[in-house]
Amino acid sequence: MAIVINPISPVAVSVFGIDIRWYALAYIAGFLICFWLFLRMTRNPNSNITLNKKQSDDFLTAIILGVILGGRLGYVLFYNLPFFIAHPLEIFMVWHGGMSFHGGLIGVIIANFIFAHQNKLNGWKLLDLCAVLAPIGLFFGRIANFINIEVMGRPTDIPWGVVFNGHTTIPRHPSPLYEAFAEGVILFILMWWLYKKTNLKSHPGALSGVLAMSYAVARIVCEMFRAPDAQIGFLTTWGLTMGQLLSGMMFIIGATIFITKYKVQSAKSN
Repeated sequence: MAIVINPISPVAVSVFGIDIRWYALAYIAGFLICFWLFLRMTRNPNSNITLNKKQSDDFLTAIILGVILGGRLGYVLFYNLPFFIAHPLEIFMVWHGGMSFHGGLIGVIIANFIFAHQNKLNGWKLLDLCAVLAPIGLFFGRIANFINIEVMGRPTDIPWGVVFNGHTTIPRHPSPLYEAFAEGVILFILMWWLYKKTNLKSHPGALSGVLAMSYAVARIVCEMFRAPDAQIGFLTTWGLTMGQLLSGMMFIIGATIFITKYKVQSAKSN
């Protein structure tokens, strides 16, 4: 017996004829909460990094640009390049959906290190703070995916399979909710605990490596329940998806960063 849901309008509210979508509100909520926590963390002497108000505001701007530009370009390049070559103006229509976490991650890393270089700060320490807070944004983004009926799951006969009235007839895994829990809630608890209860923050870059590995594992598992992108399908006969391929590469890079950064700092300490 599936759970039948009446679709939620992607438009949260209209103000003076301008539609404000849940997708946009999800990004805004993620940025605001992350920035509030980021300020609290940098004001703590144990964070080993201090920014003045202007630097904090500039860093937020840089990260927002990194997420949006990287996420959109990542989706264009990794998931639907032929379509966007034929319809280049669609690249700028982000309200139609289509953002890549892996692209957004690359954008954030680039923005982070450019900002750190310009302000003579340790880029790895900054990136570690972003790594701790990133799951918050992932949580809100996946909830928005569910509202928009995006990246839904594969057909299923489980009791909590979802059918959206007027949109789907076959019960499907509510995969965005799986990802919201795994990539958002679980990863945030893990990263916050590691930041607060271990000495990993004294190894700049180590927490970033942990997030990369943890996200990769969560994403690879969740992709087993998520339908592949229609324009790509499975990459292999045994069911590899683009998300799993990118996450596998991400795990290797994250493990390399973690091992390298942890060993480097340990060697310096000795």
